[in-house]
Order: sequence, then structure tokens, then C-alpha cells
Amino acid sequence: MTKTLNREPKISVIVPVYKVEPYLRKCLDSIINQTYRNLQIILVDDGSPDNCGAICDEYASKDSRIEVIHQENGGVSAARNAGLKLAAGDYIGWVDSDDWIEPDMYAYMLENMQKYEADIAVCSRLECFKERKLFKGWRQMEVLDKKQALEKLLENEQMQ
Repeated sequence: MTKTLNREPKISVIVPVYKVEPYLRKCLDSIINQTYRNLQIILVDDGSPDNCGAICDEYASKDSRIEVIHQENGGVSAARNAGLKLAAGDYIGWVDSDDWIEPDMYAYMLENMQKYEADIAVCSRLECFKERKLFKGWRQMEVLDKKQALEKLLENEQMQ
């Protein structure tokens, strides 16, 4: 992946899909409705036994940015790796298929990656349960060097 200065960078968003039929449409809608439009959206149907594969194909028929891979179940790592093989973007993004993202997430992350010449961007998340919501991550932006980022990854839950 090379960052090209003469055009708007492309972000390849990889979504491993398996047994998430109740959540998948909300997830996909949150990705296709991003304010940042230059996305390659790769849906990897990891042999899901429900209607996820059909939902992926339906969305691909409506949005040319979406590409679908159907494969036998190999687990989330195999699905992510399959998506990586197809990725053609300048940057890679990951979204779990039972999650949804804020409409400006990729625009915000890309803007700050470019501003700070960062190689990696990580965002906070809100884990939603029936009885409560749990915030994980940062309350404000932080710019870390490699050593600081590795320490945070190994020592706490902010980057998990």
C-alpha cells in the first residue's frame, strides 16, 4: 500500500461476517453512509449458516464500492486475511459485523493520521449491553510514538 499525494486516499474496510444476521444491516449502513466516500468495502462471508451471505450480496448489488468474498468457515482471522488479499486501499480499516460506526469516523481518523503523519489510528468504542453502556478507549486524542503505543497495547484495555 502506497500513499498517493495526487488523489484522495482510498480506505479498504474489511468486515468479517459470520452469524450476525440481526446486526448486519445496521453495520453495513453505517459503513456505506460514511462522510468519507473513497472506500473499498470488503465483506467476507465466512461460511455463515444464516442469511448473511445473501445480505452481503444484496448490498454489493446496490453499492459498487462493496466486494463480497464467500468462503468456508475458517474463523475471524482467516476471514480478515482473505479480505487483506483483496484490499487495494492506501489504508486498511476493520469493522466487526455486529458493530456500527459513527458517520464521520473514517474522515476524522484519516484527517488526523495525515495531520500527525501517523501510521496507525485507533478509536474508542462504546460497548452496549441491555442494562448499561461501557466506554472503552480515550476521552481525548493522544499521539503516541511506537514505544508508547506498544506499552498501551500490552498493559491496558484501551487498545483491545
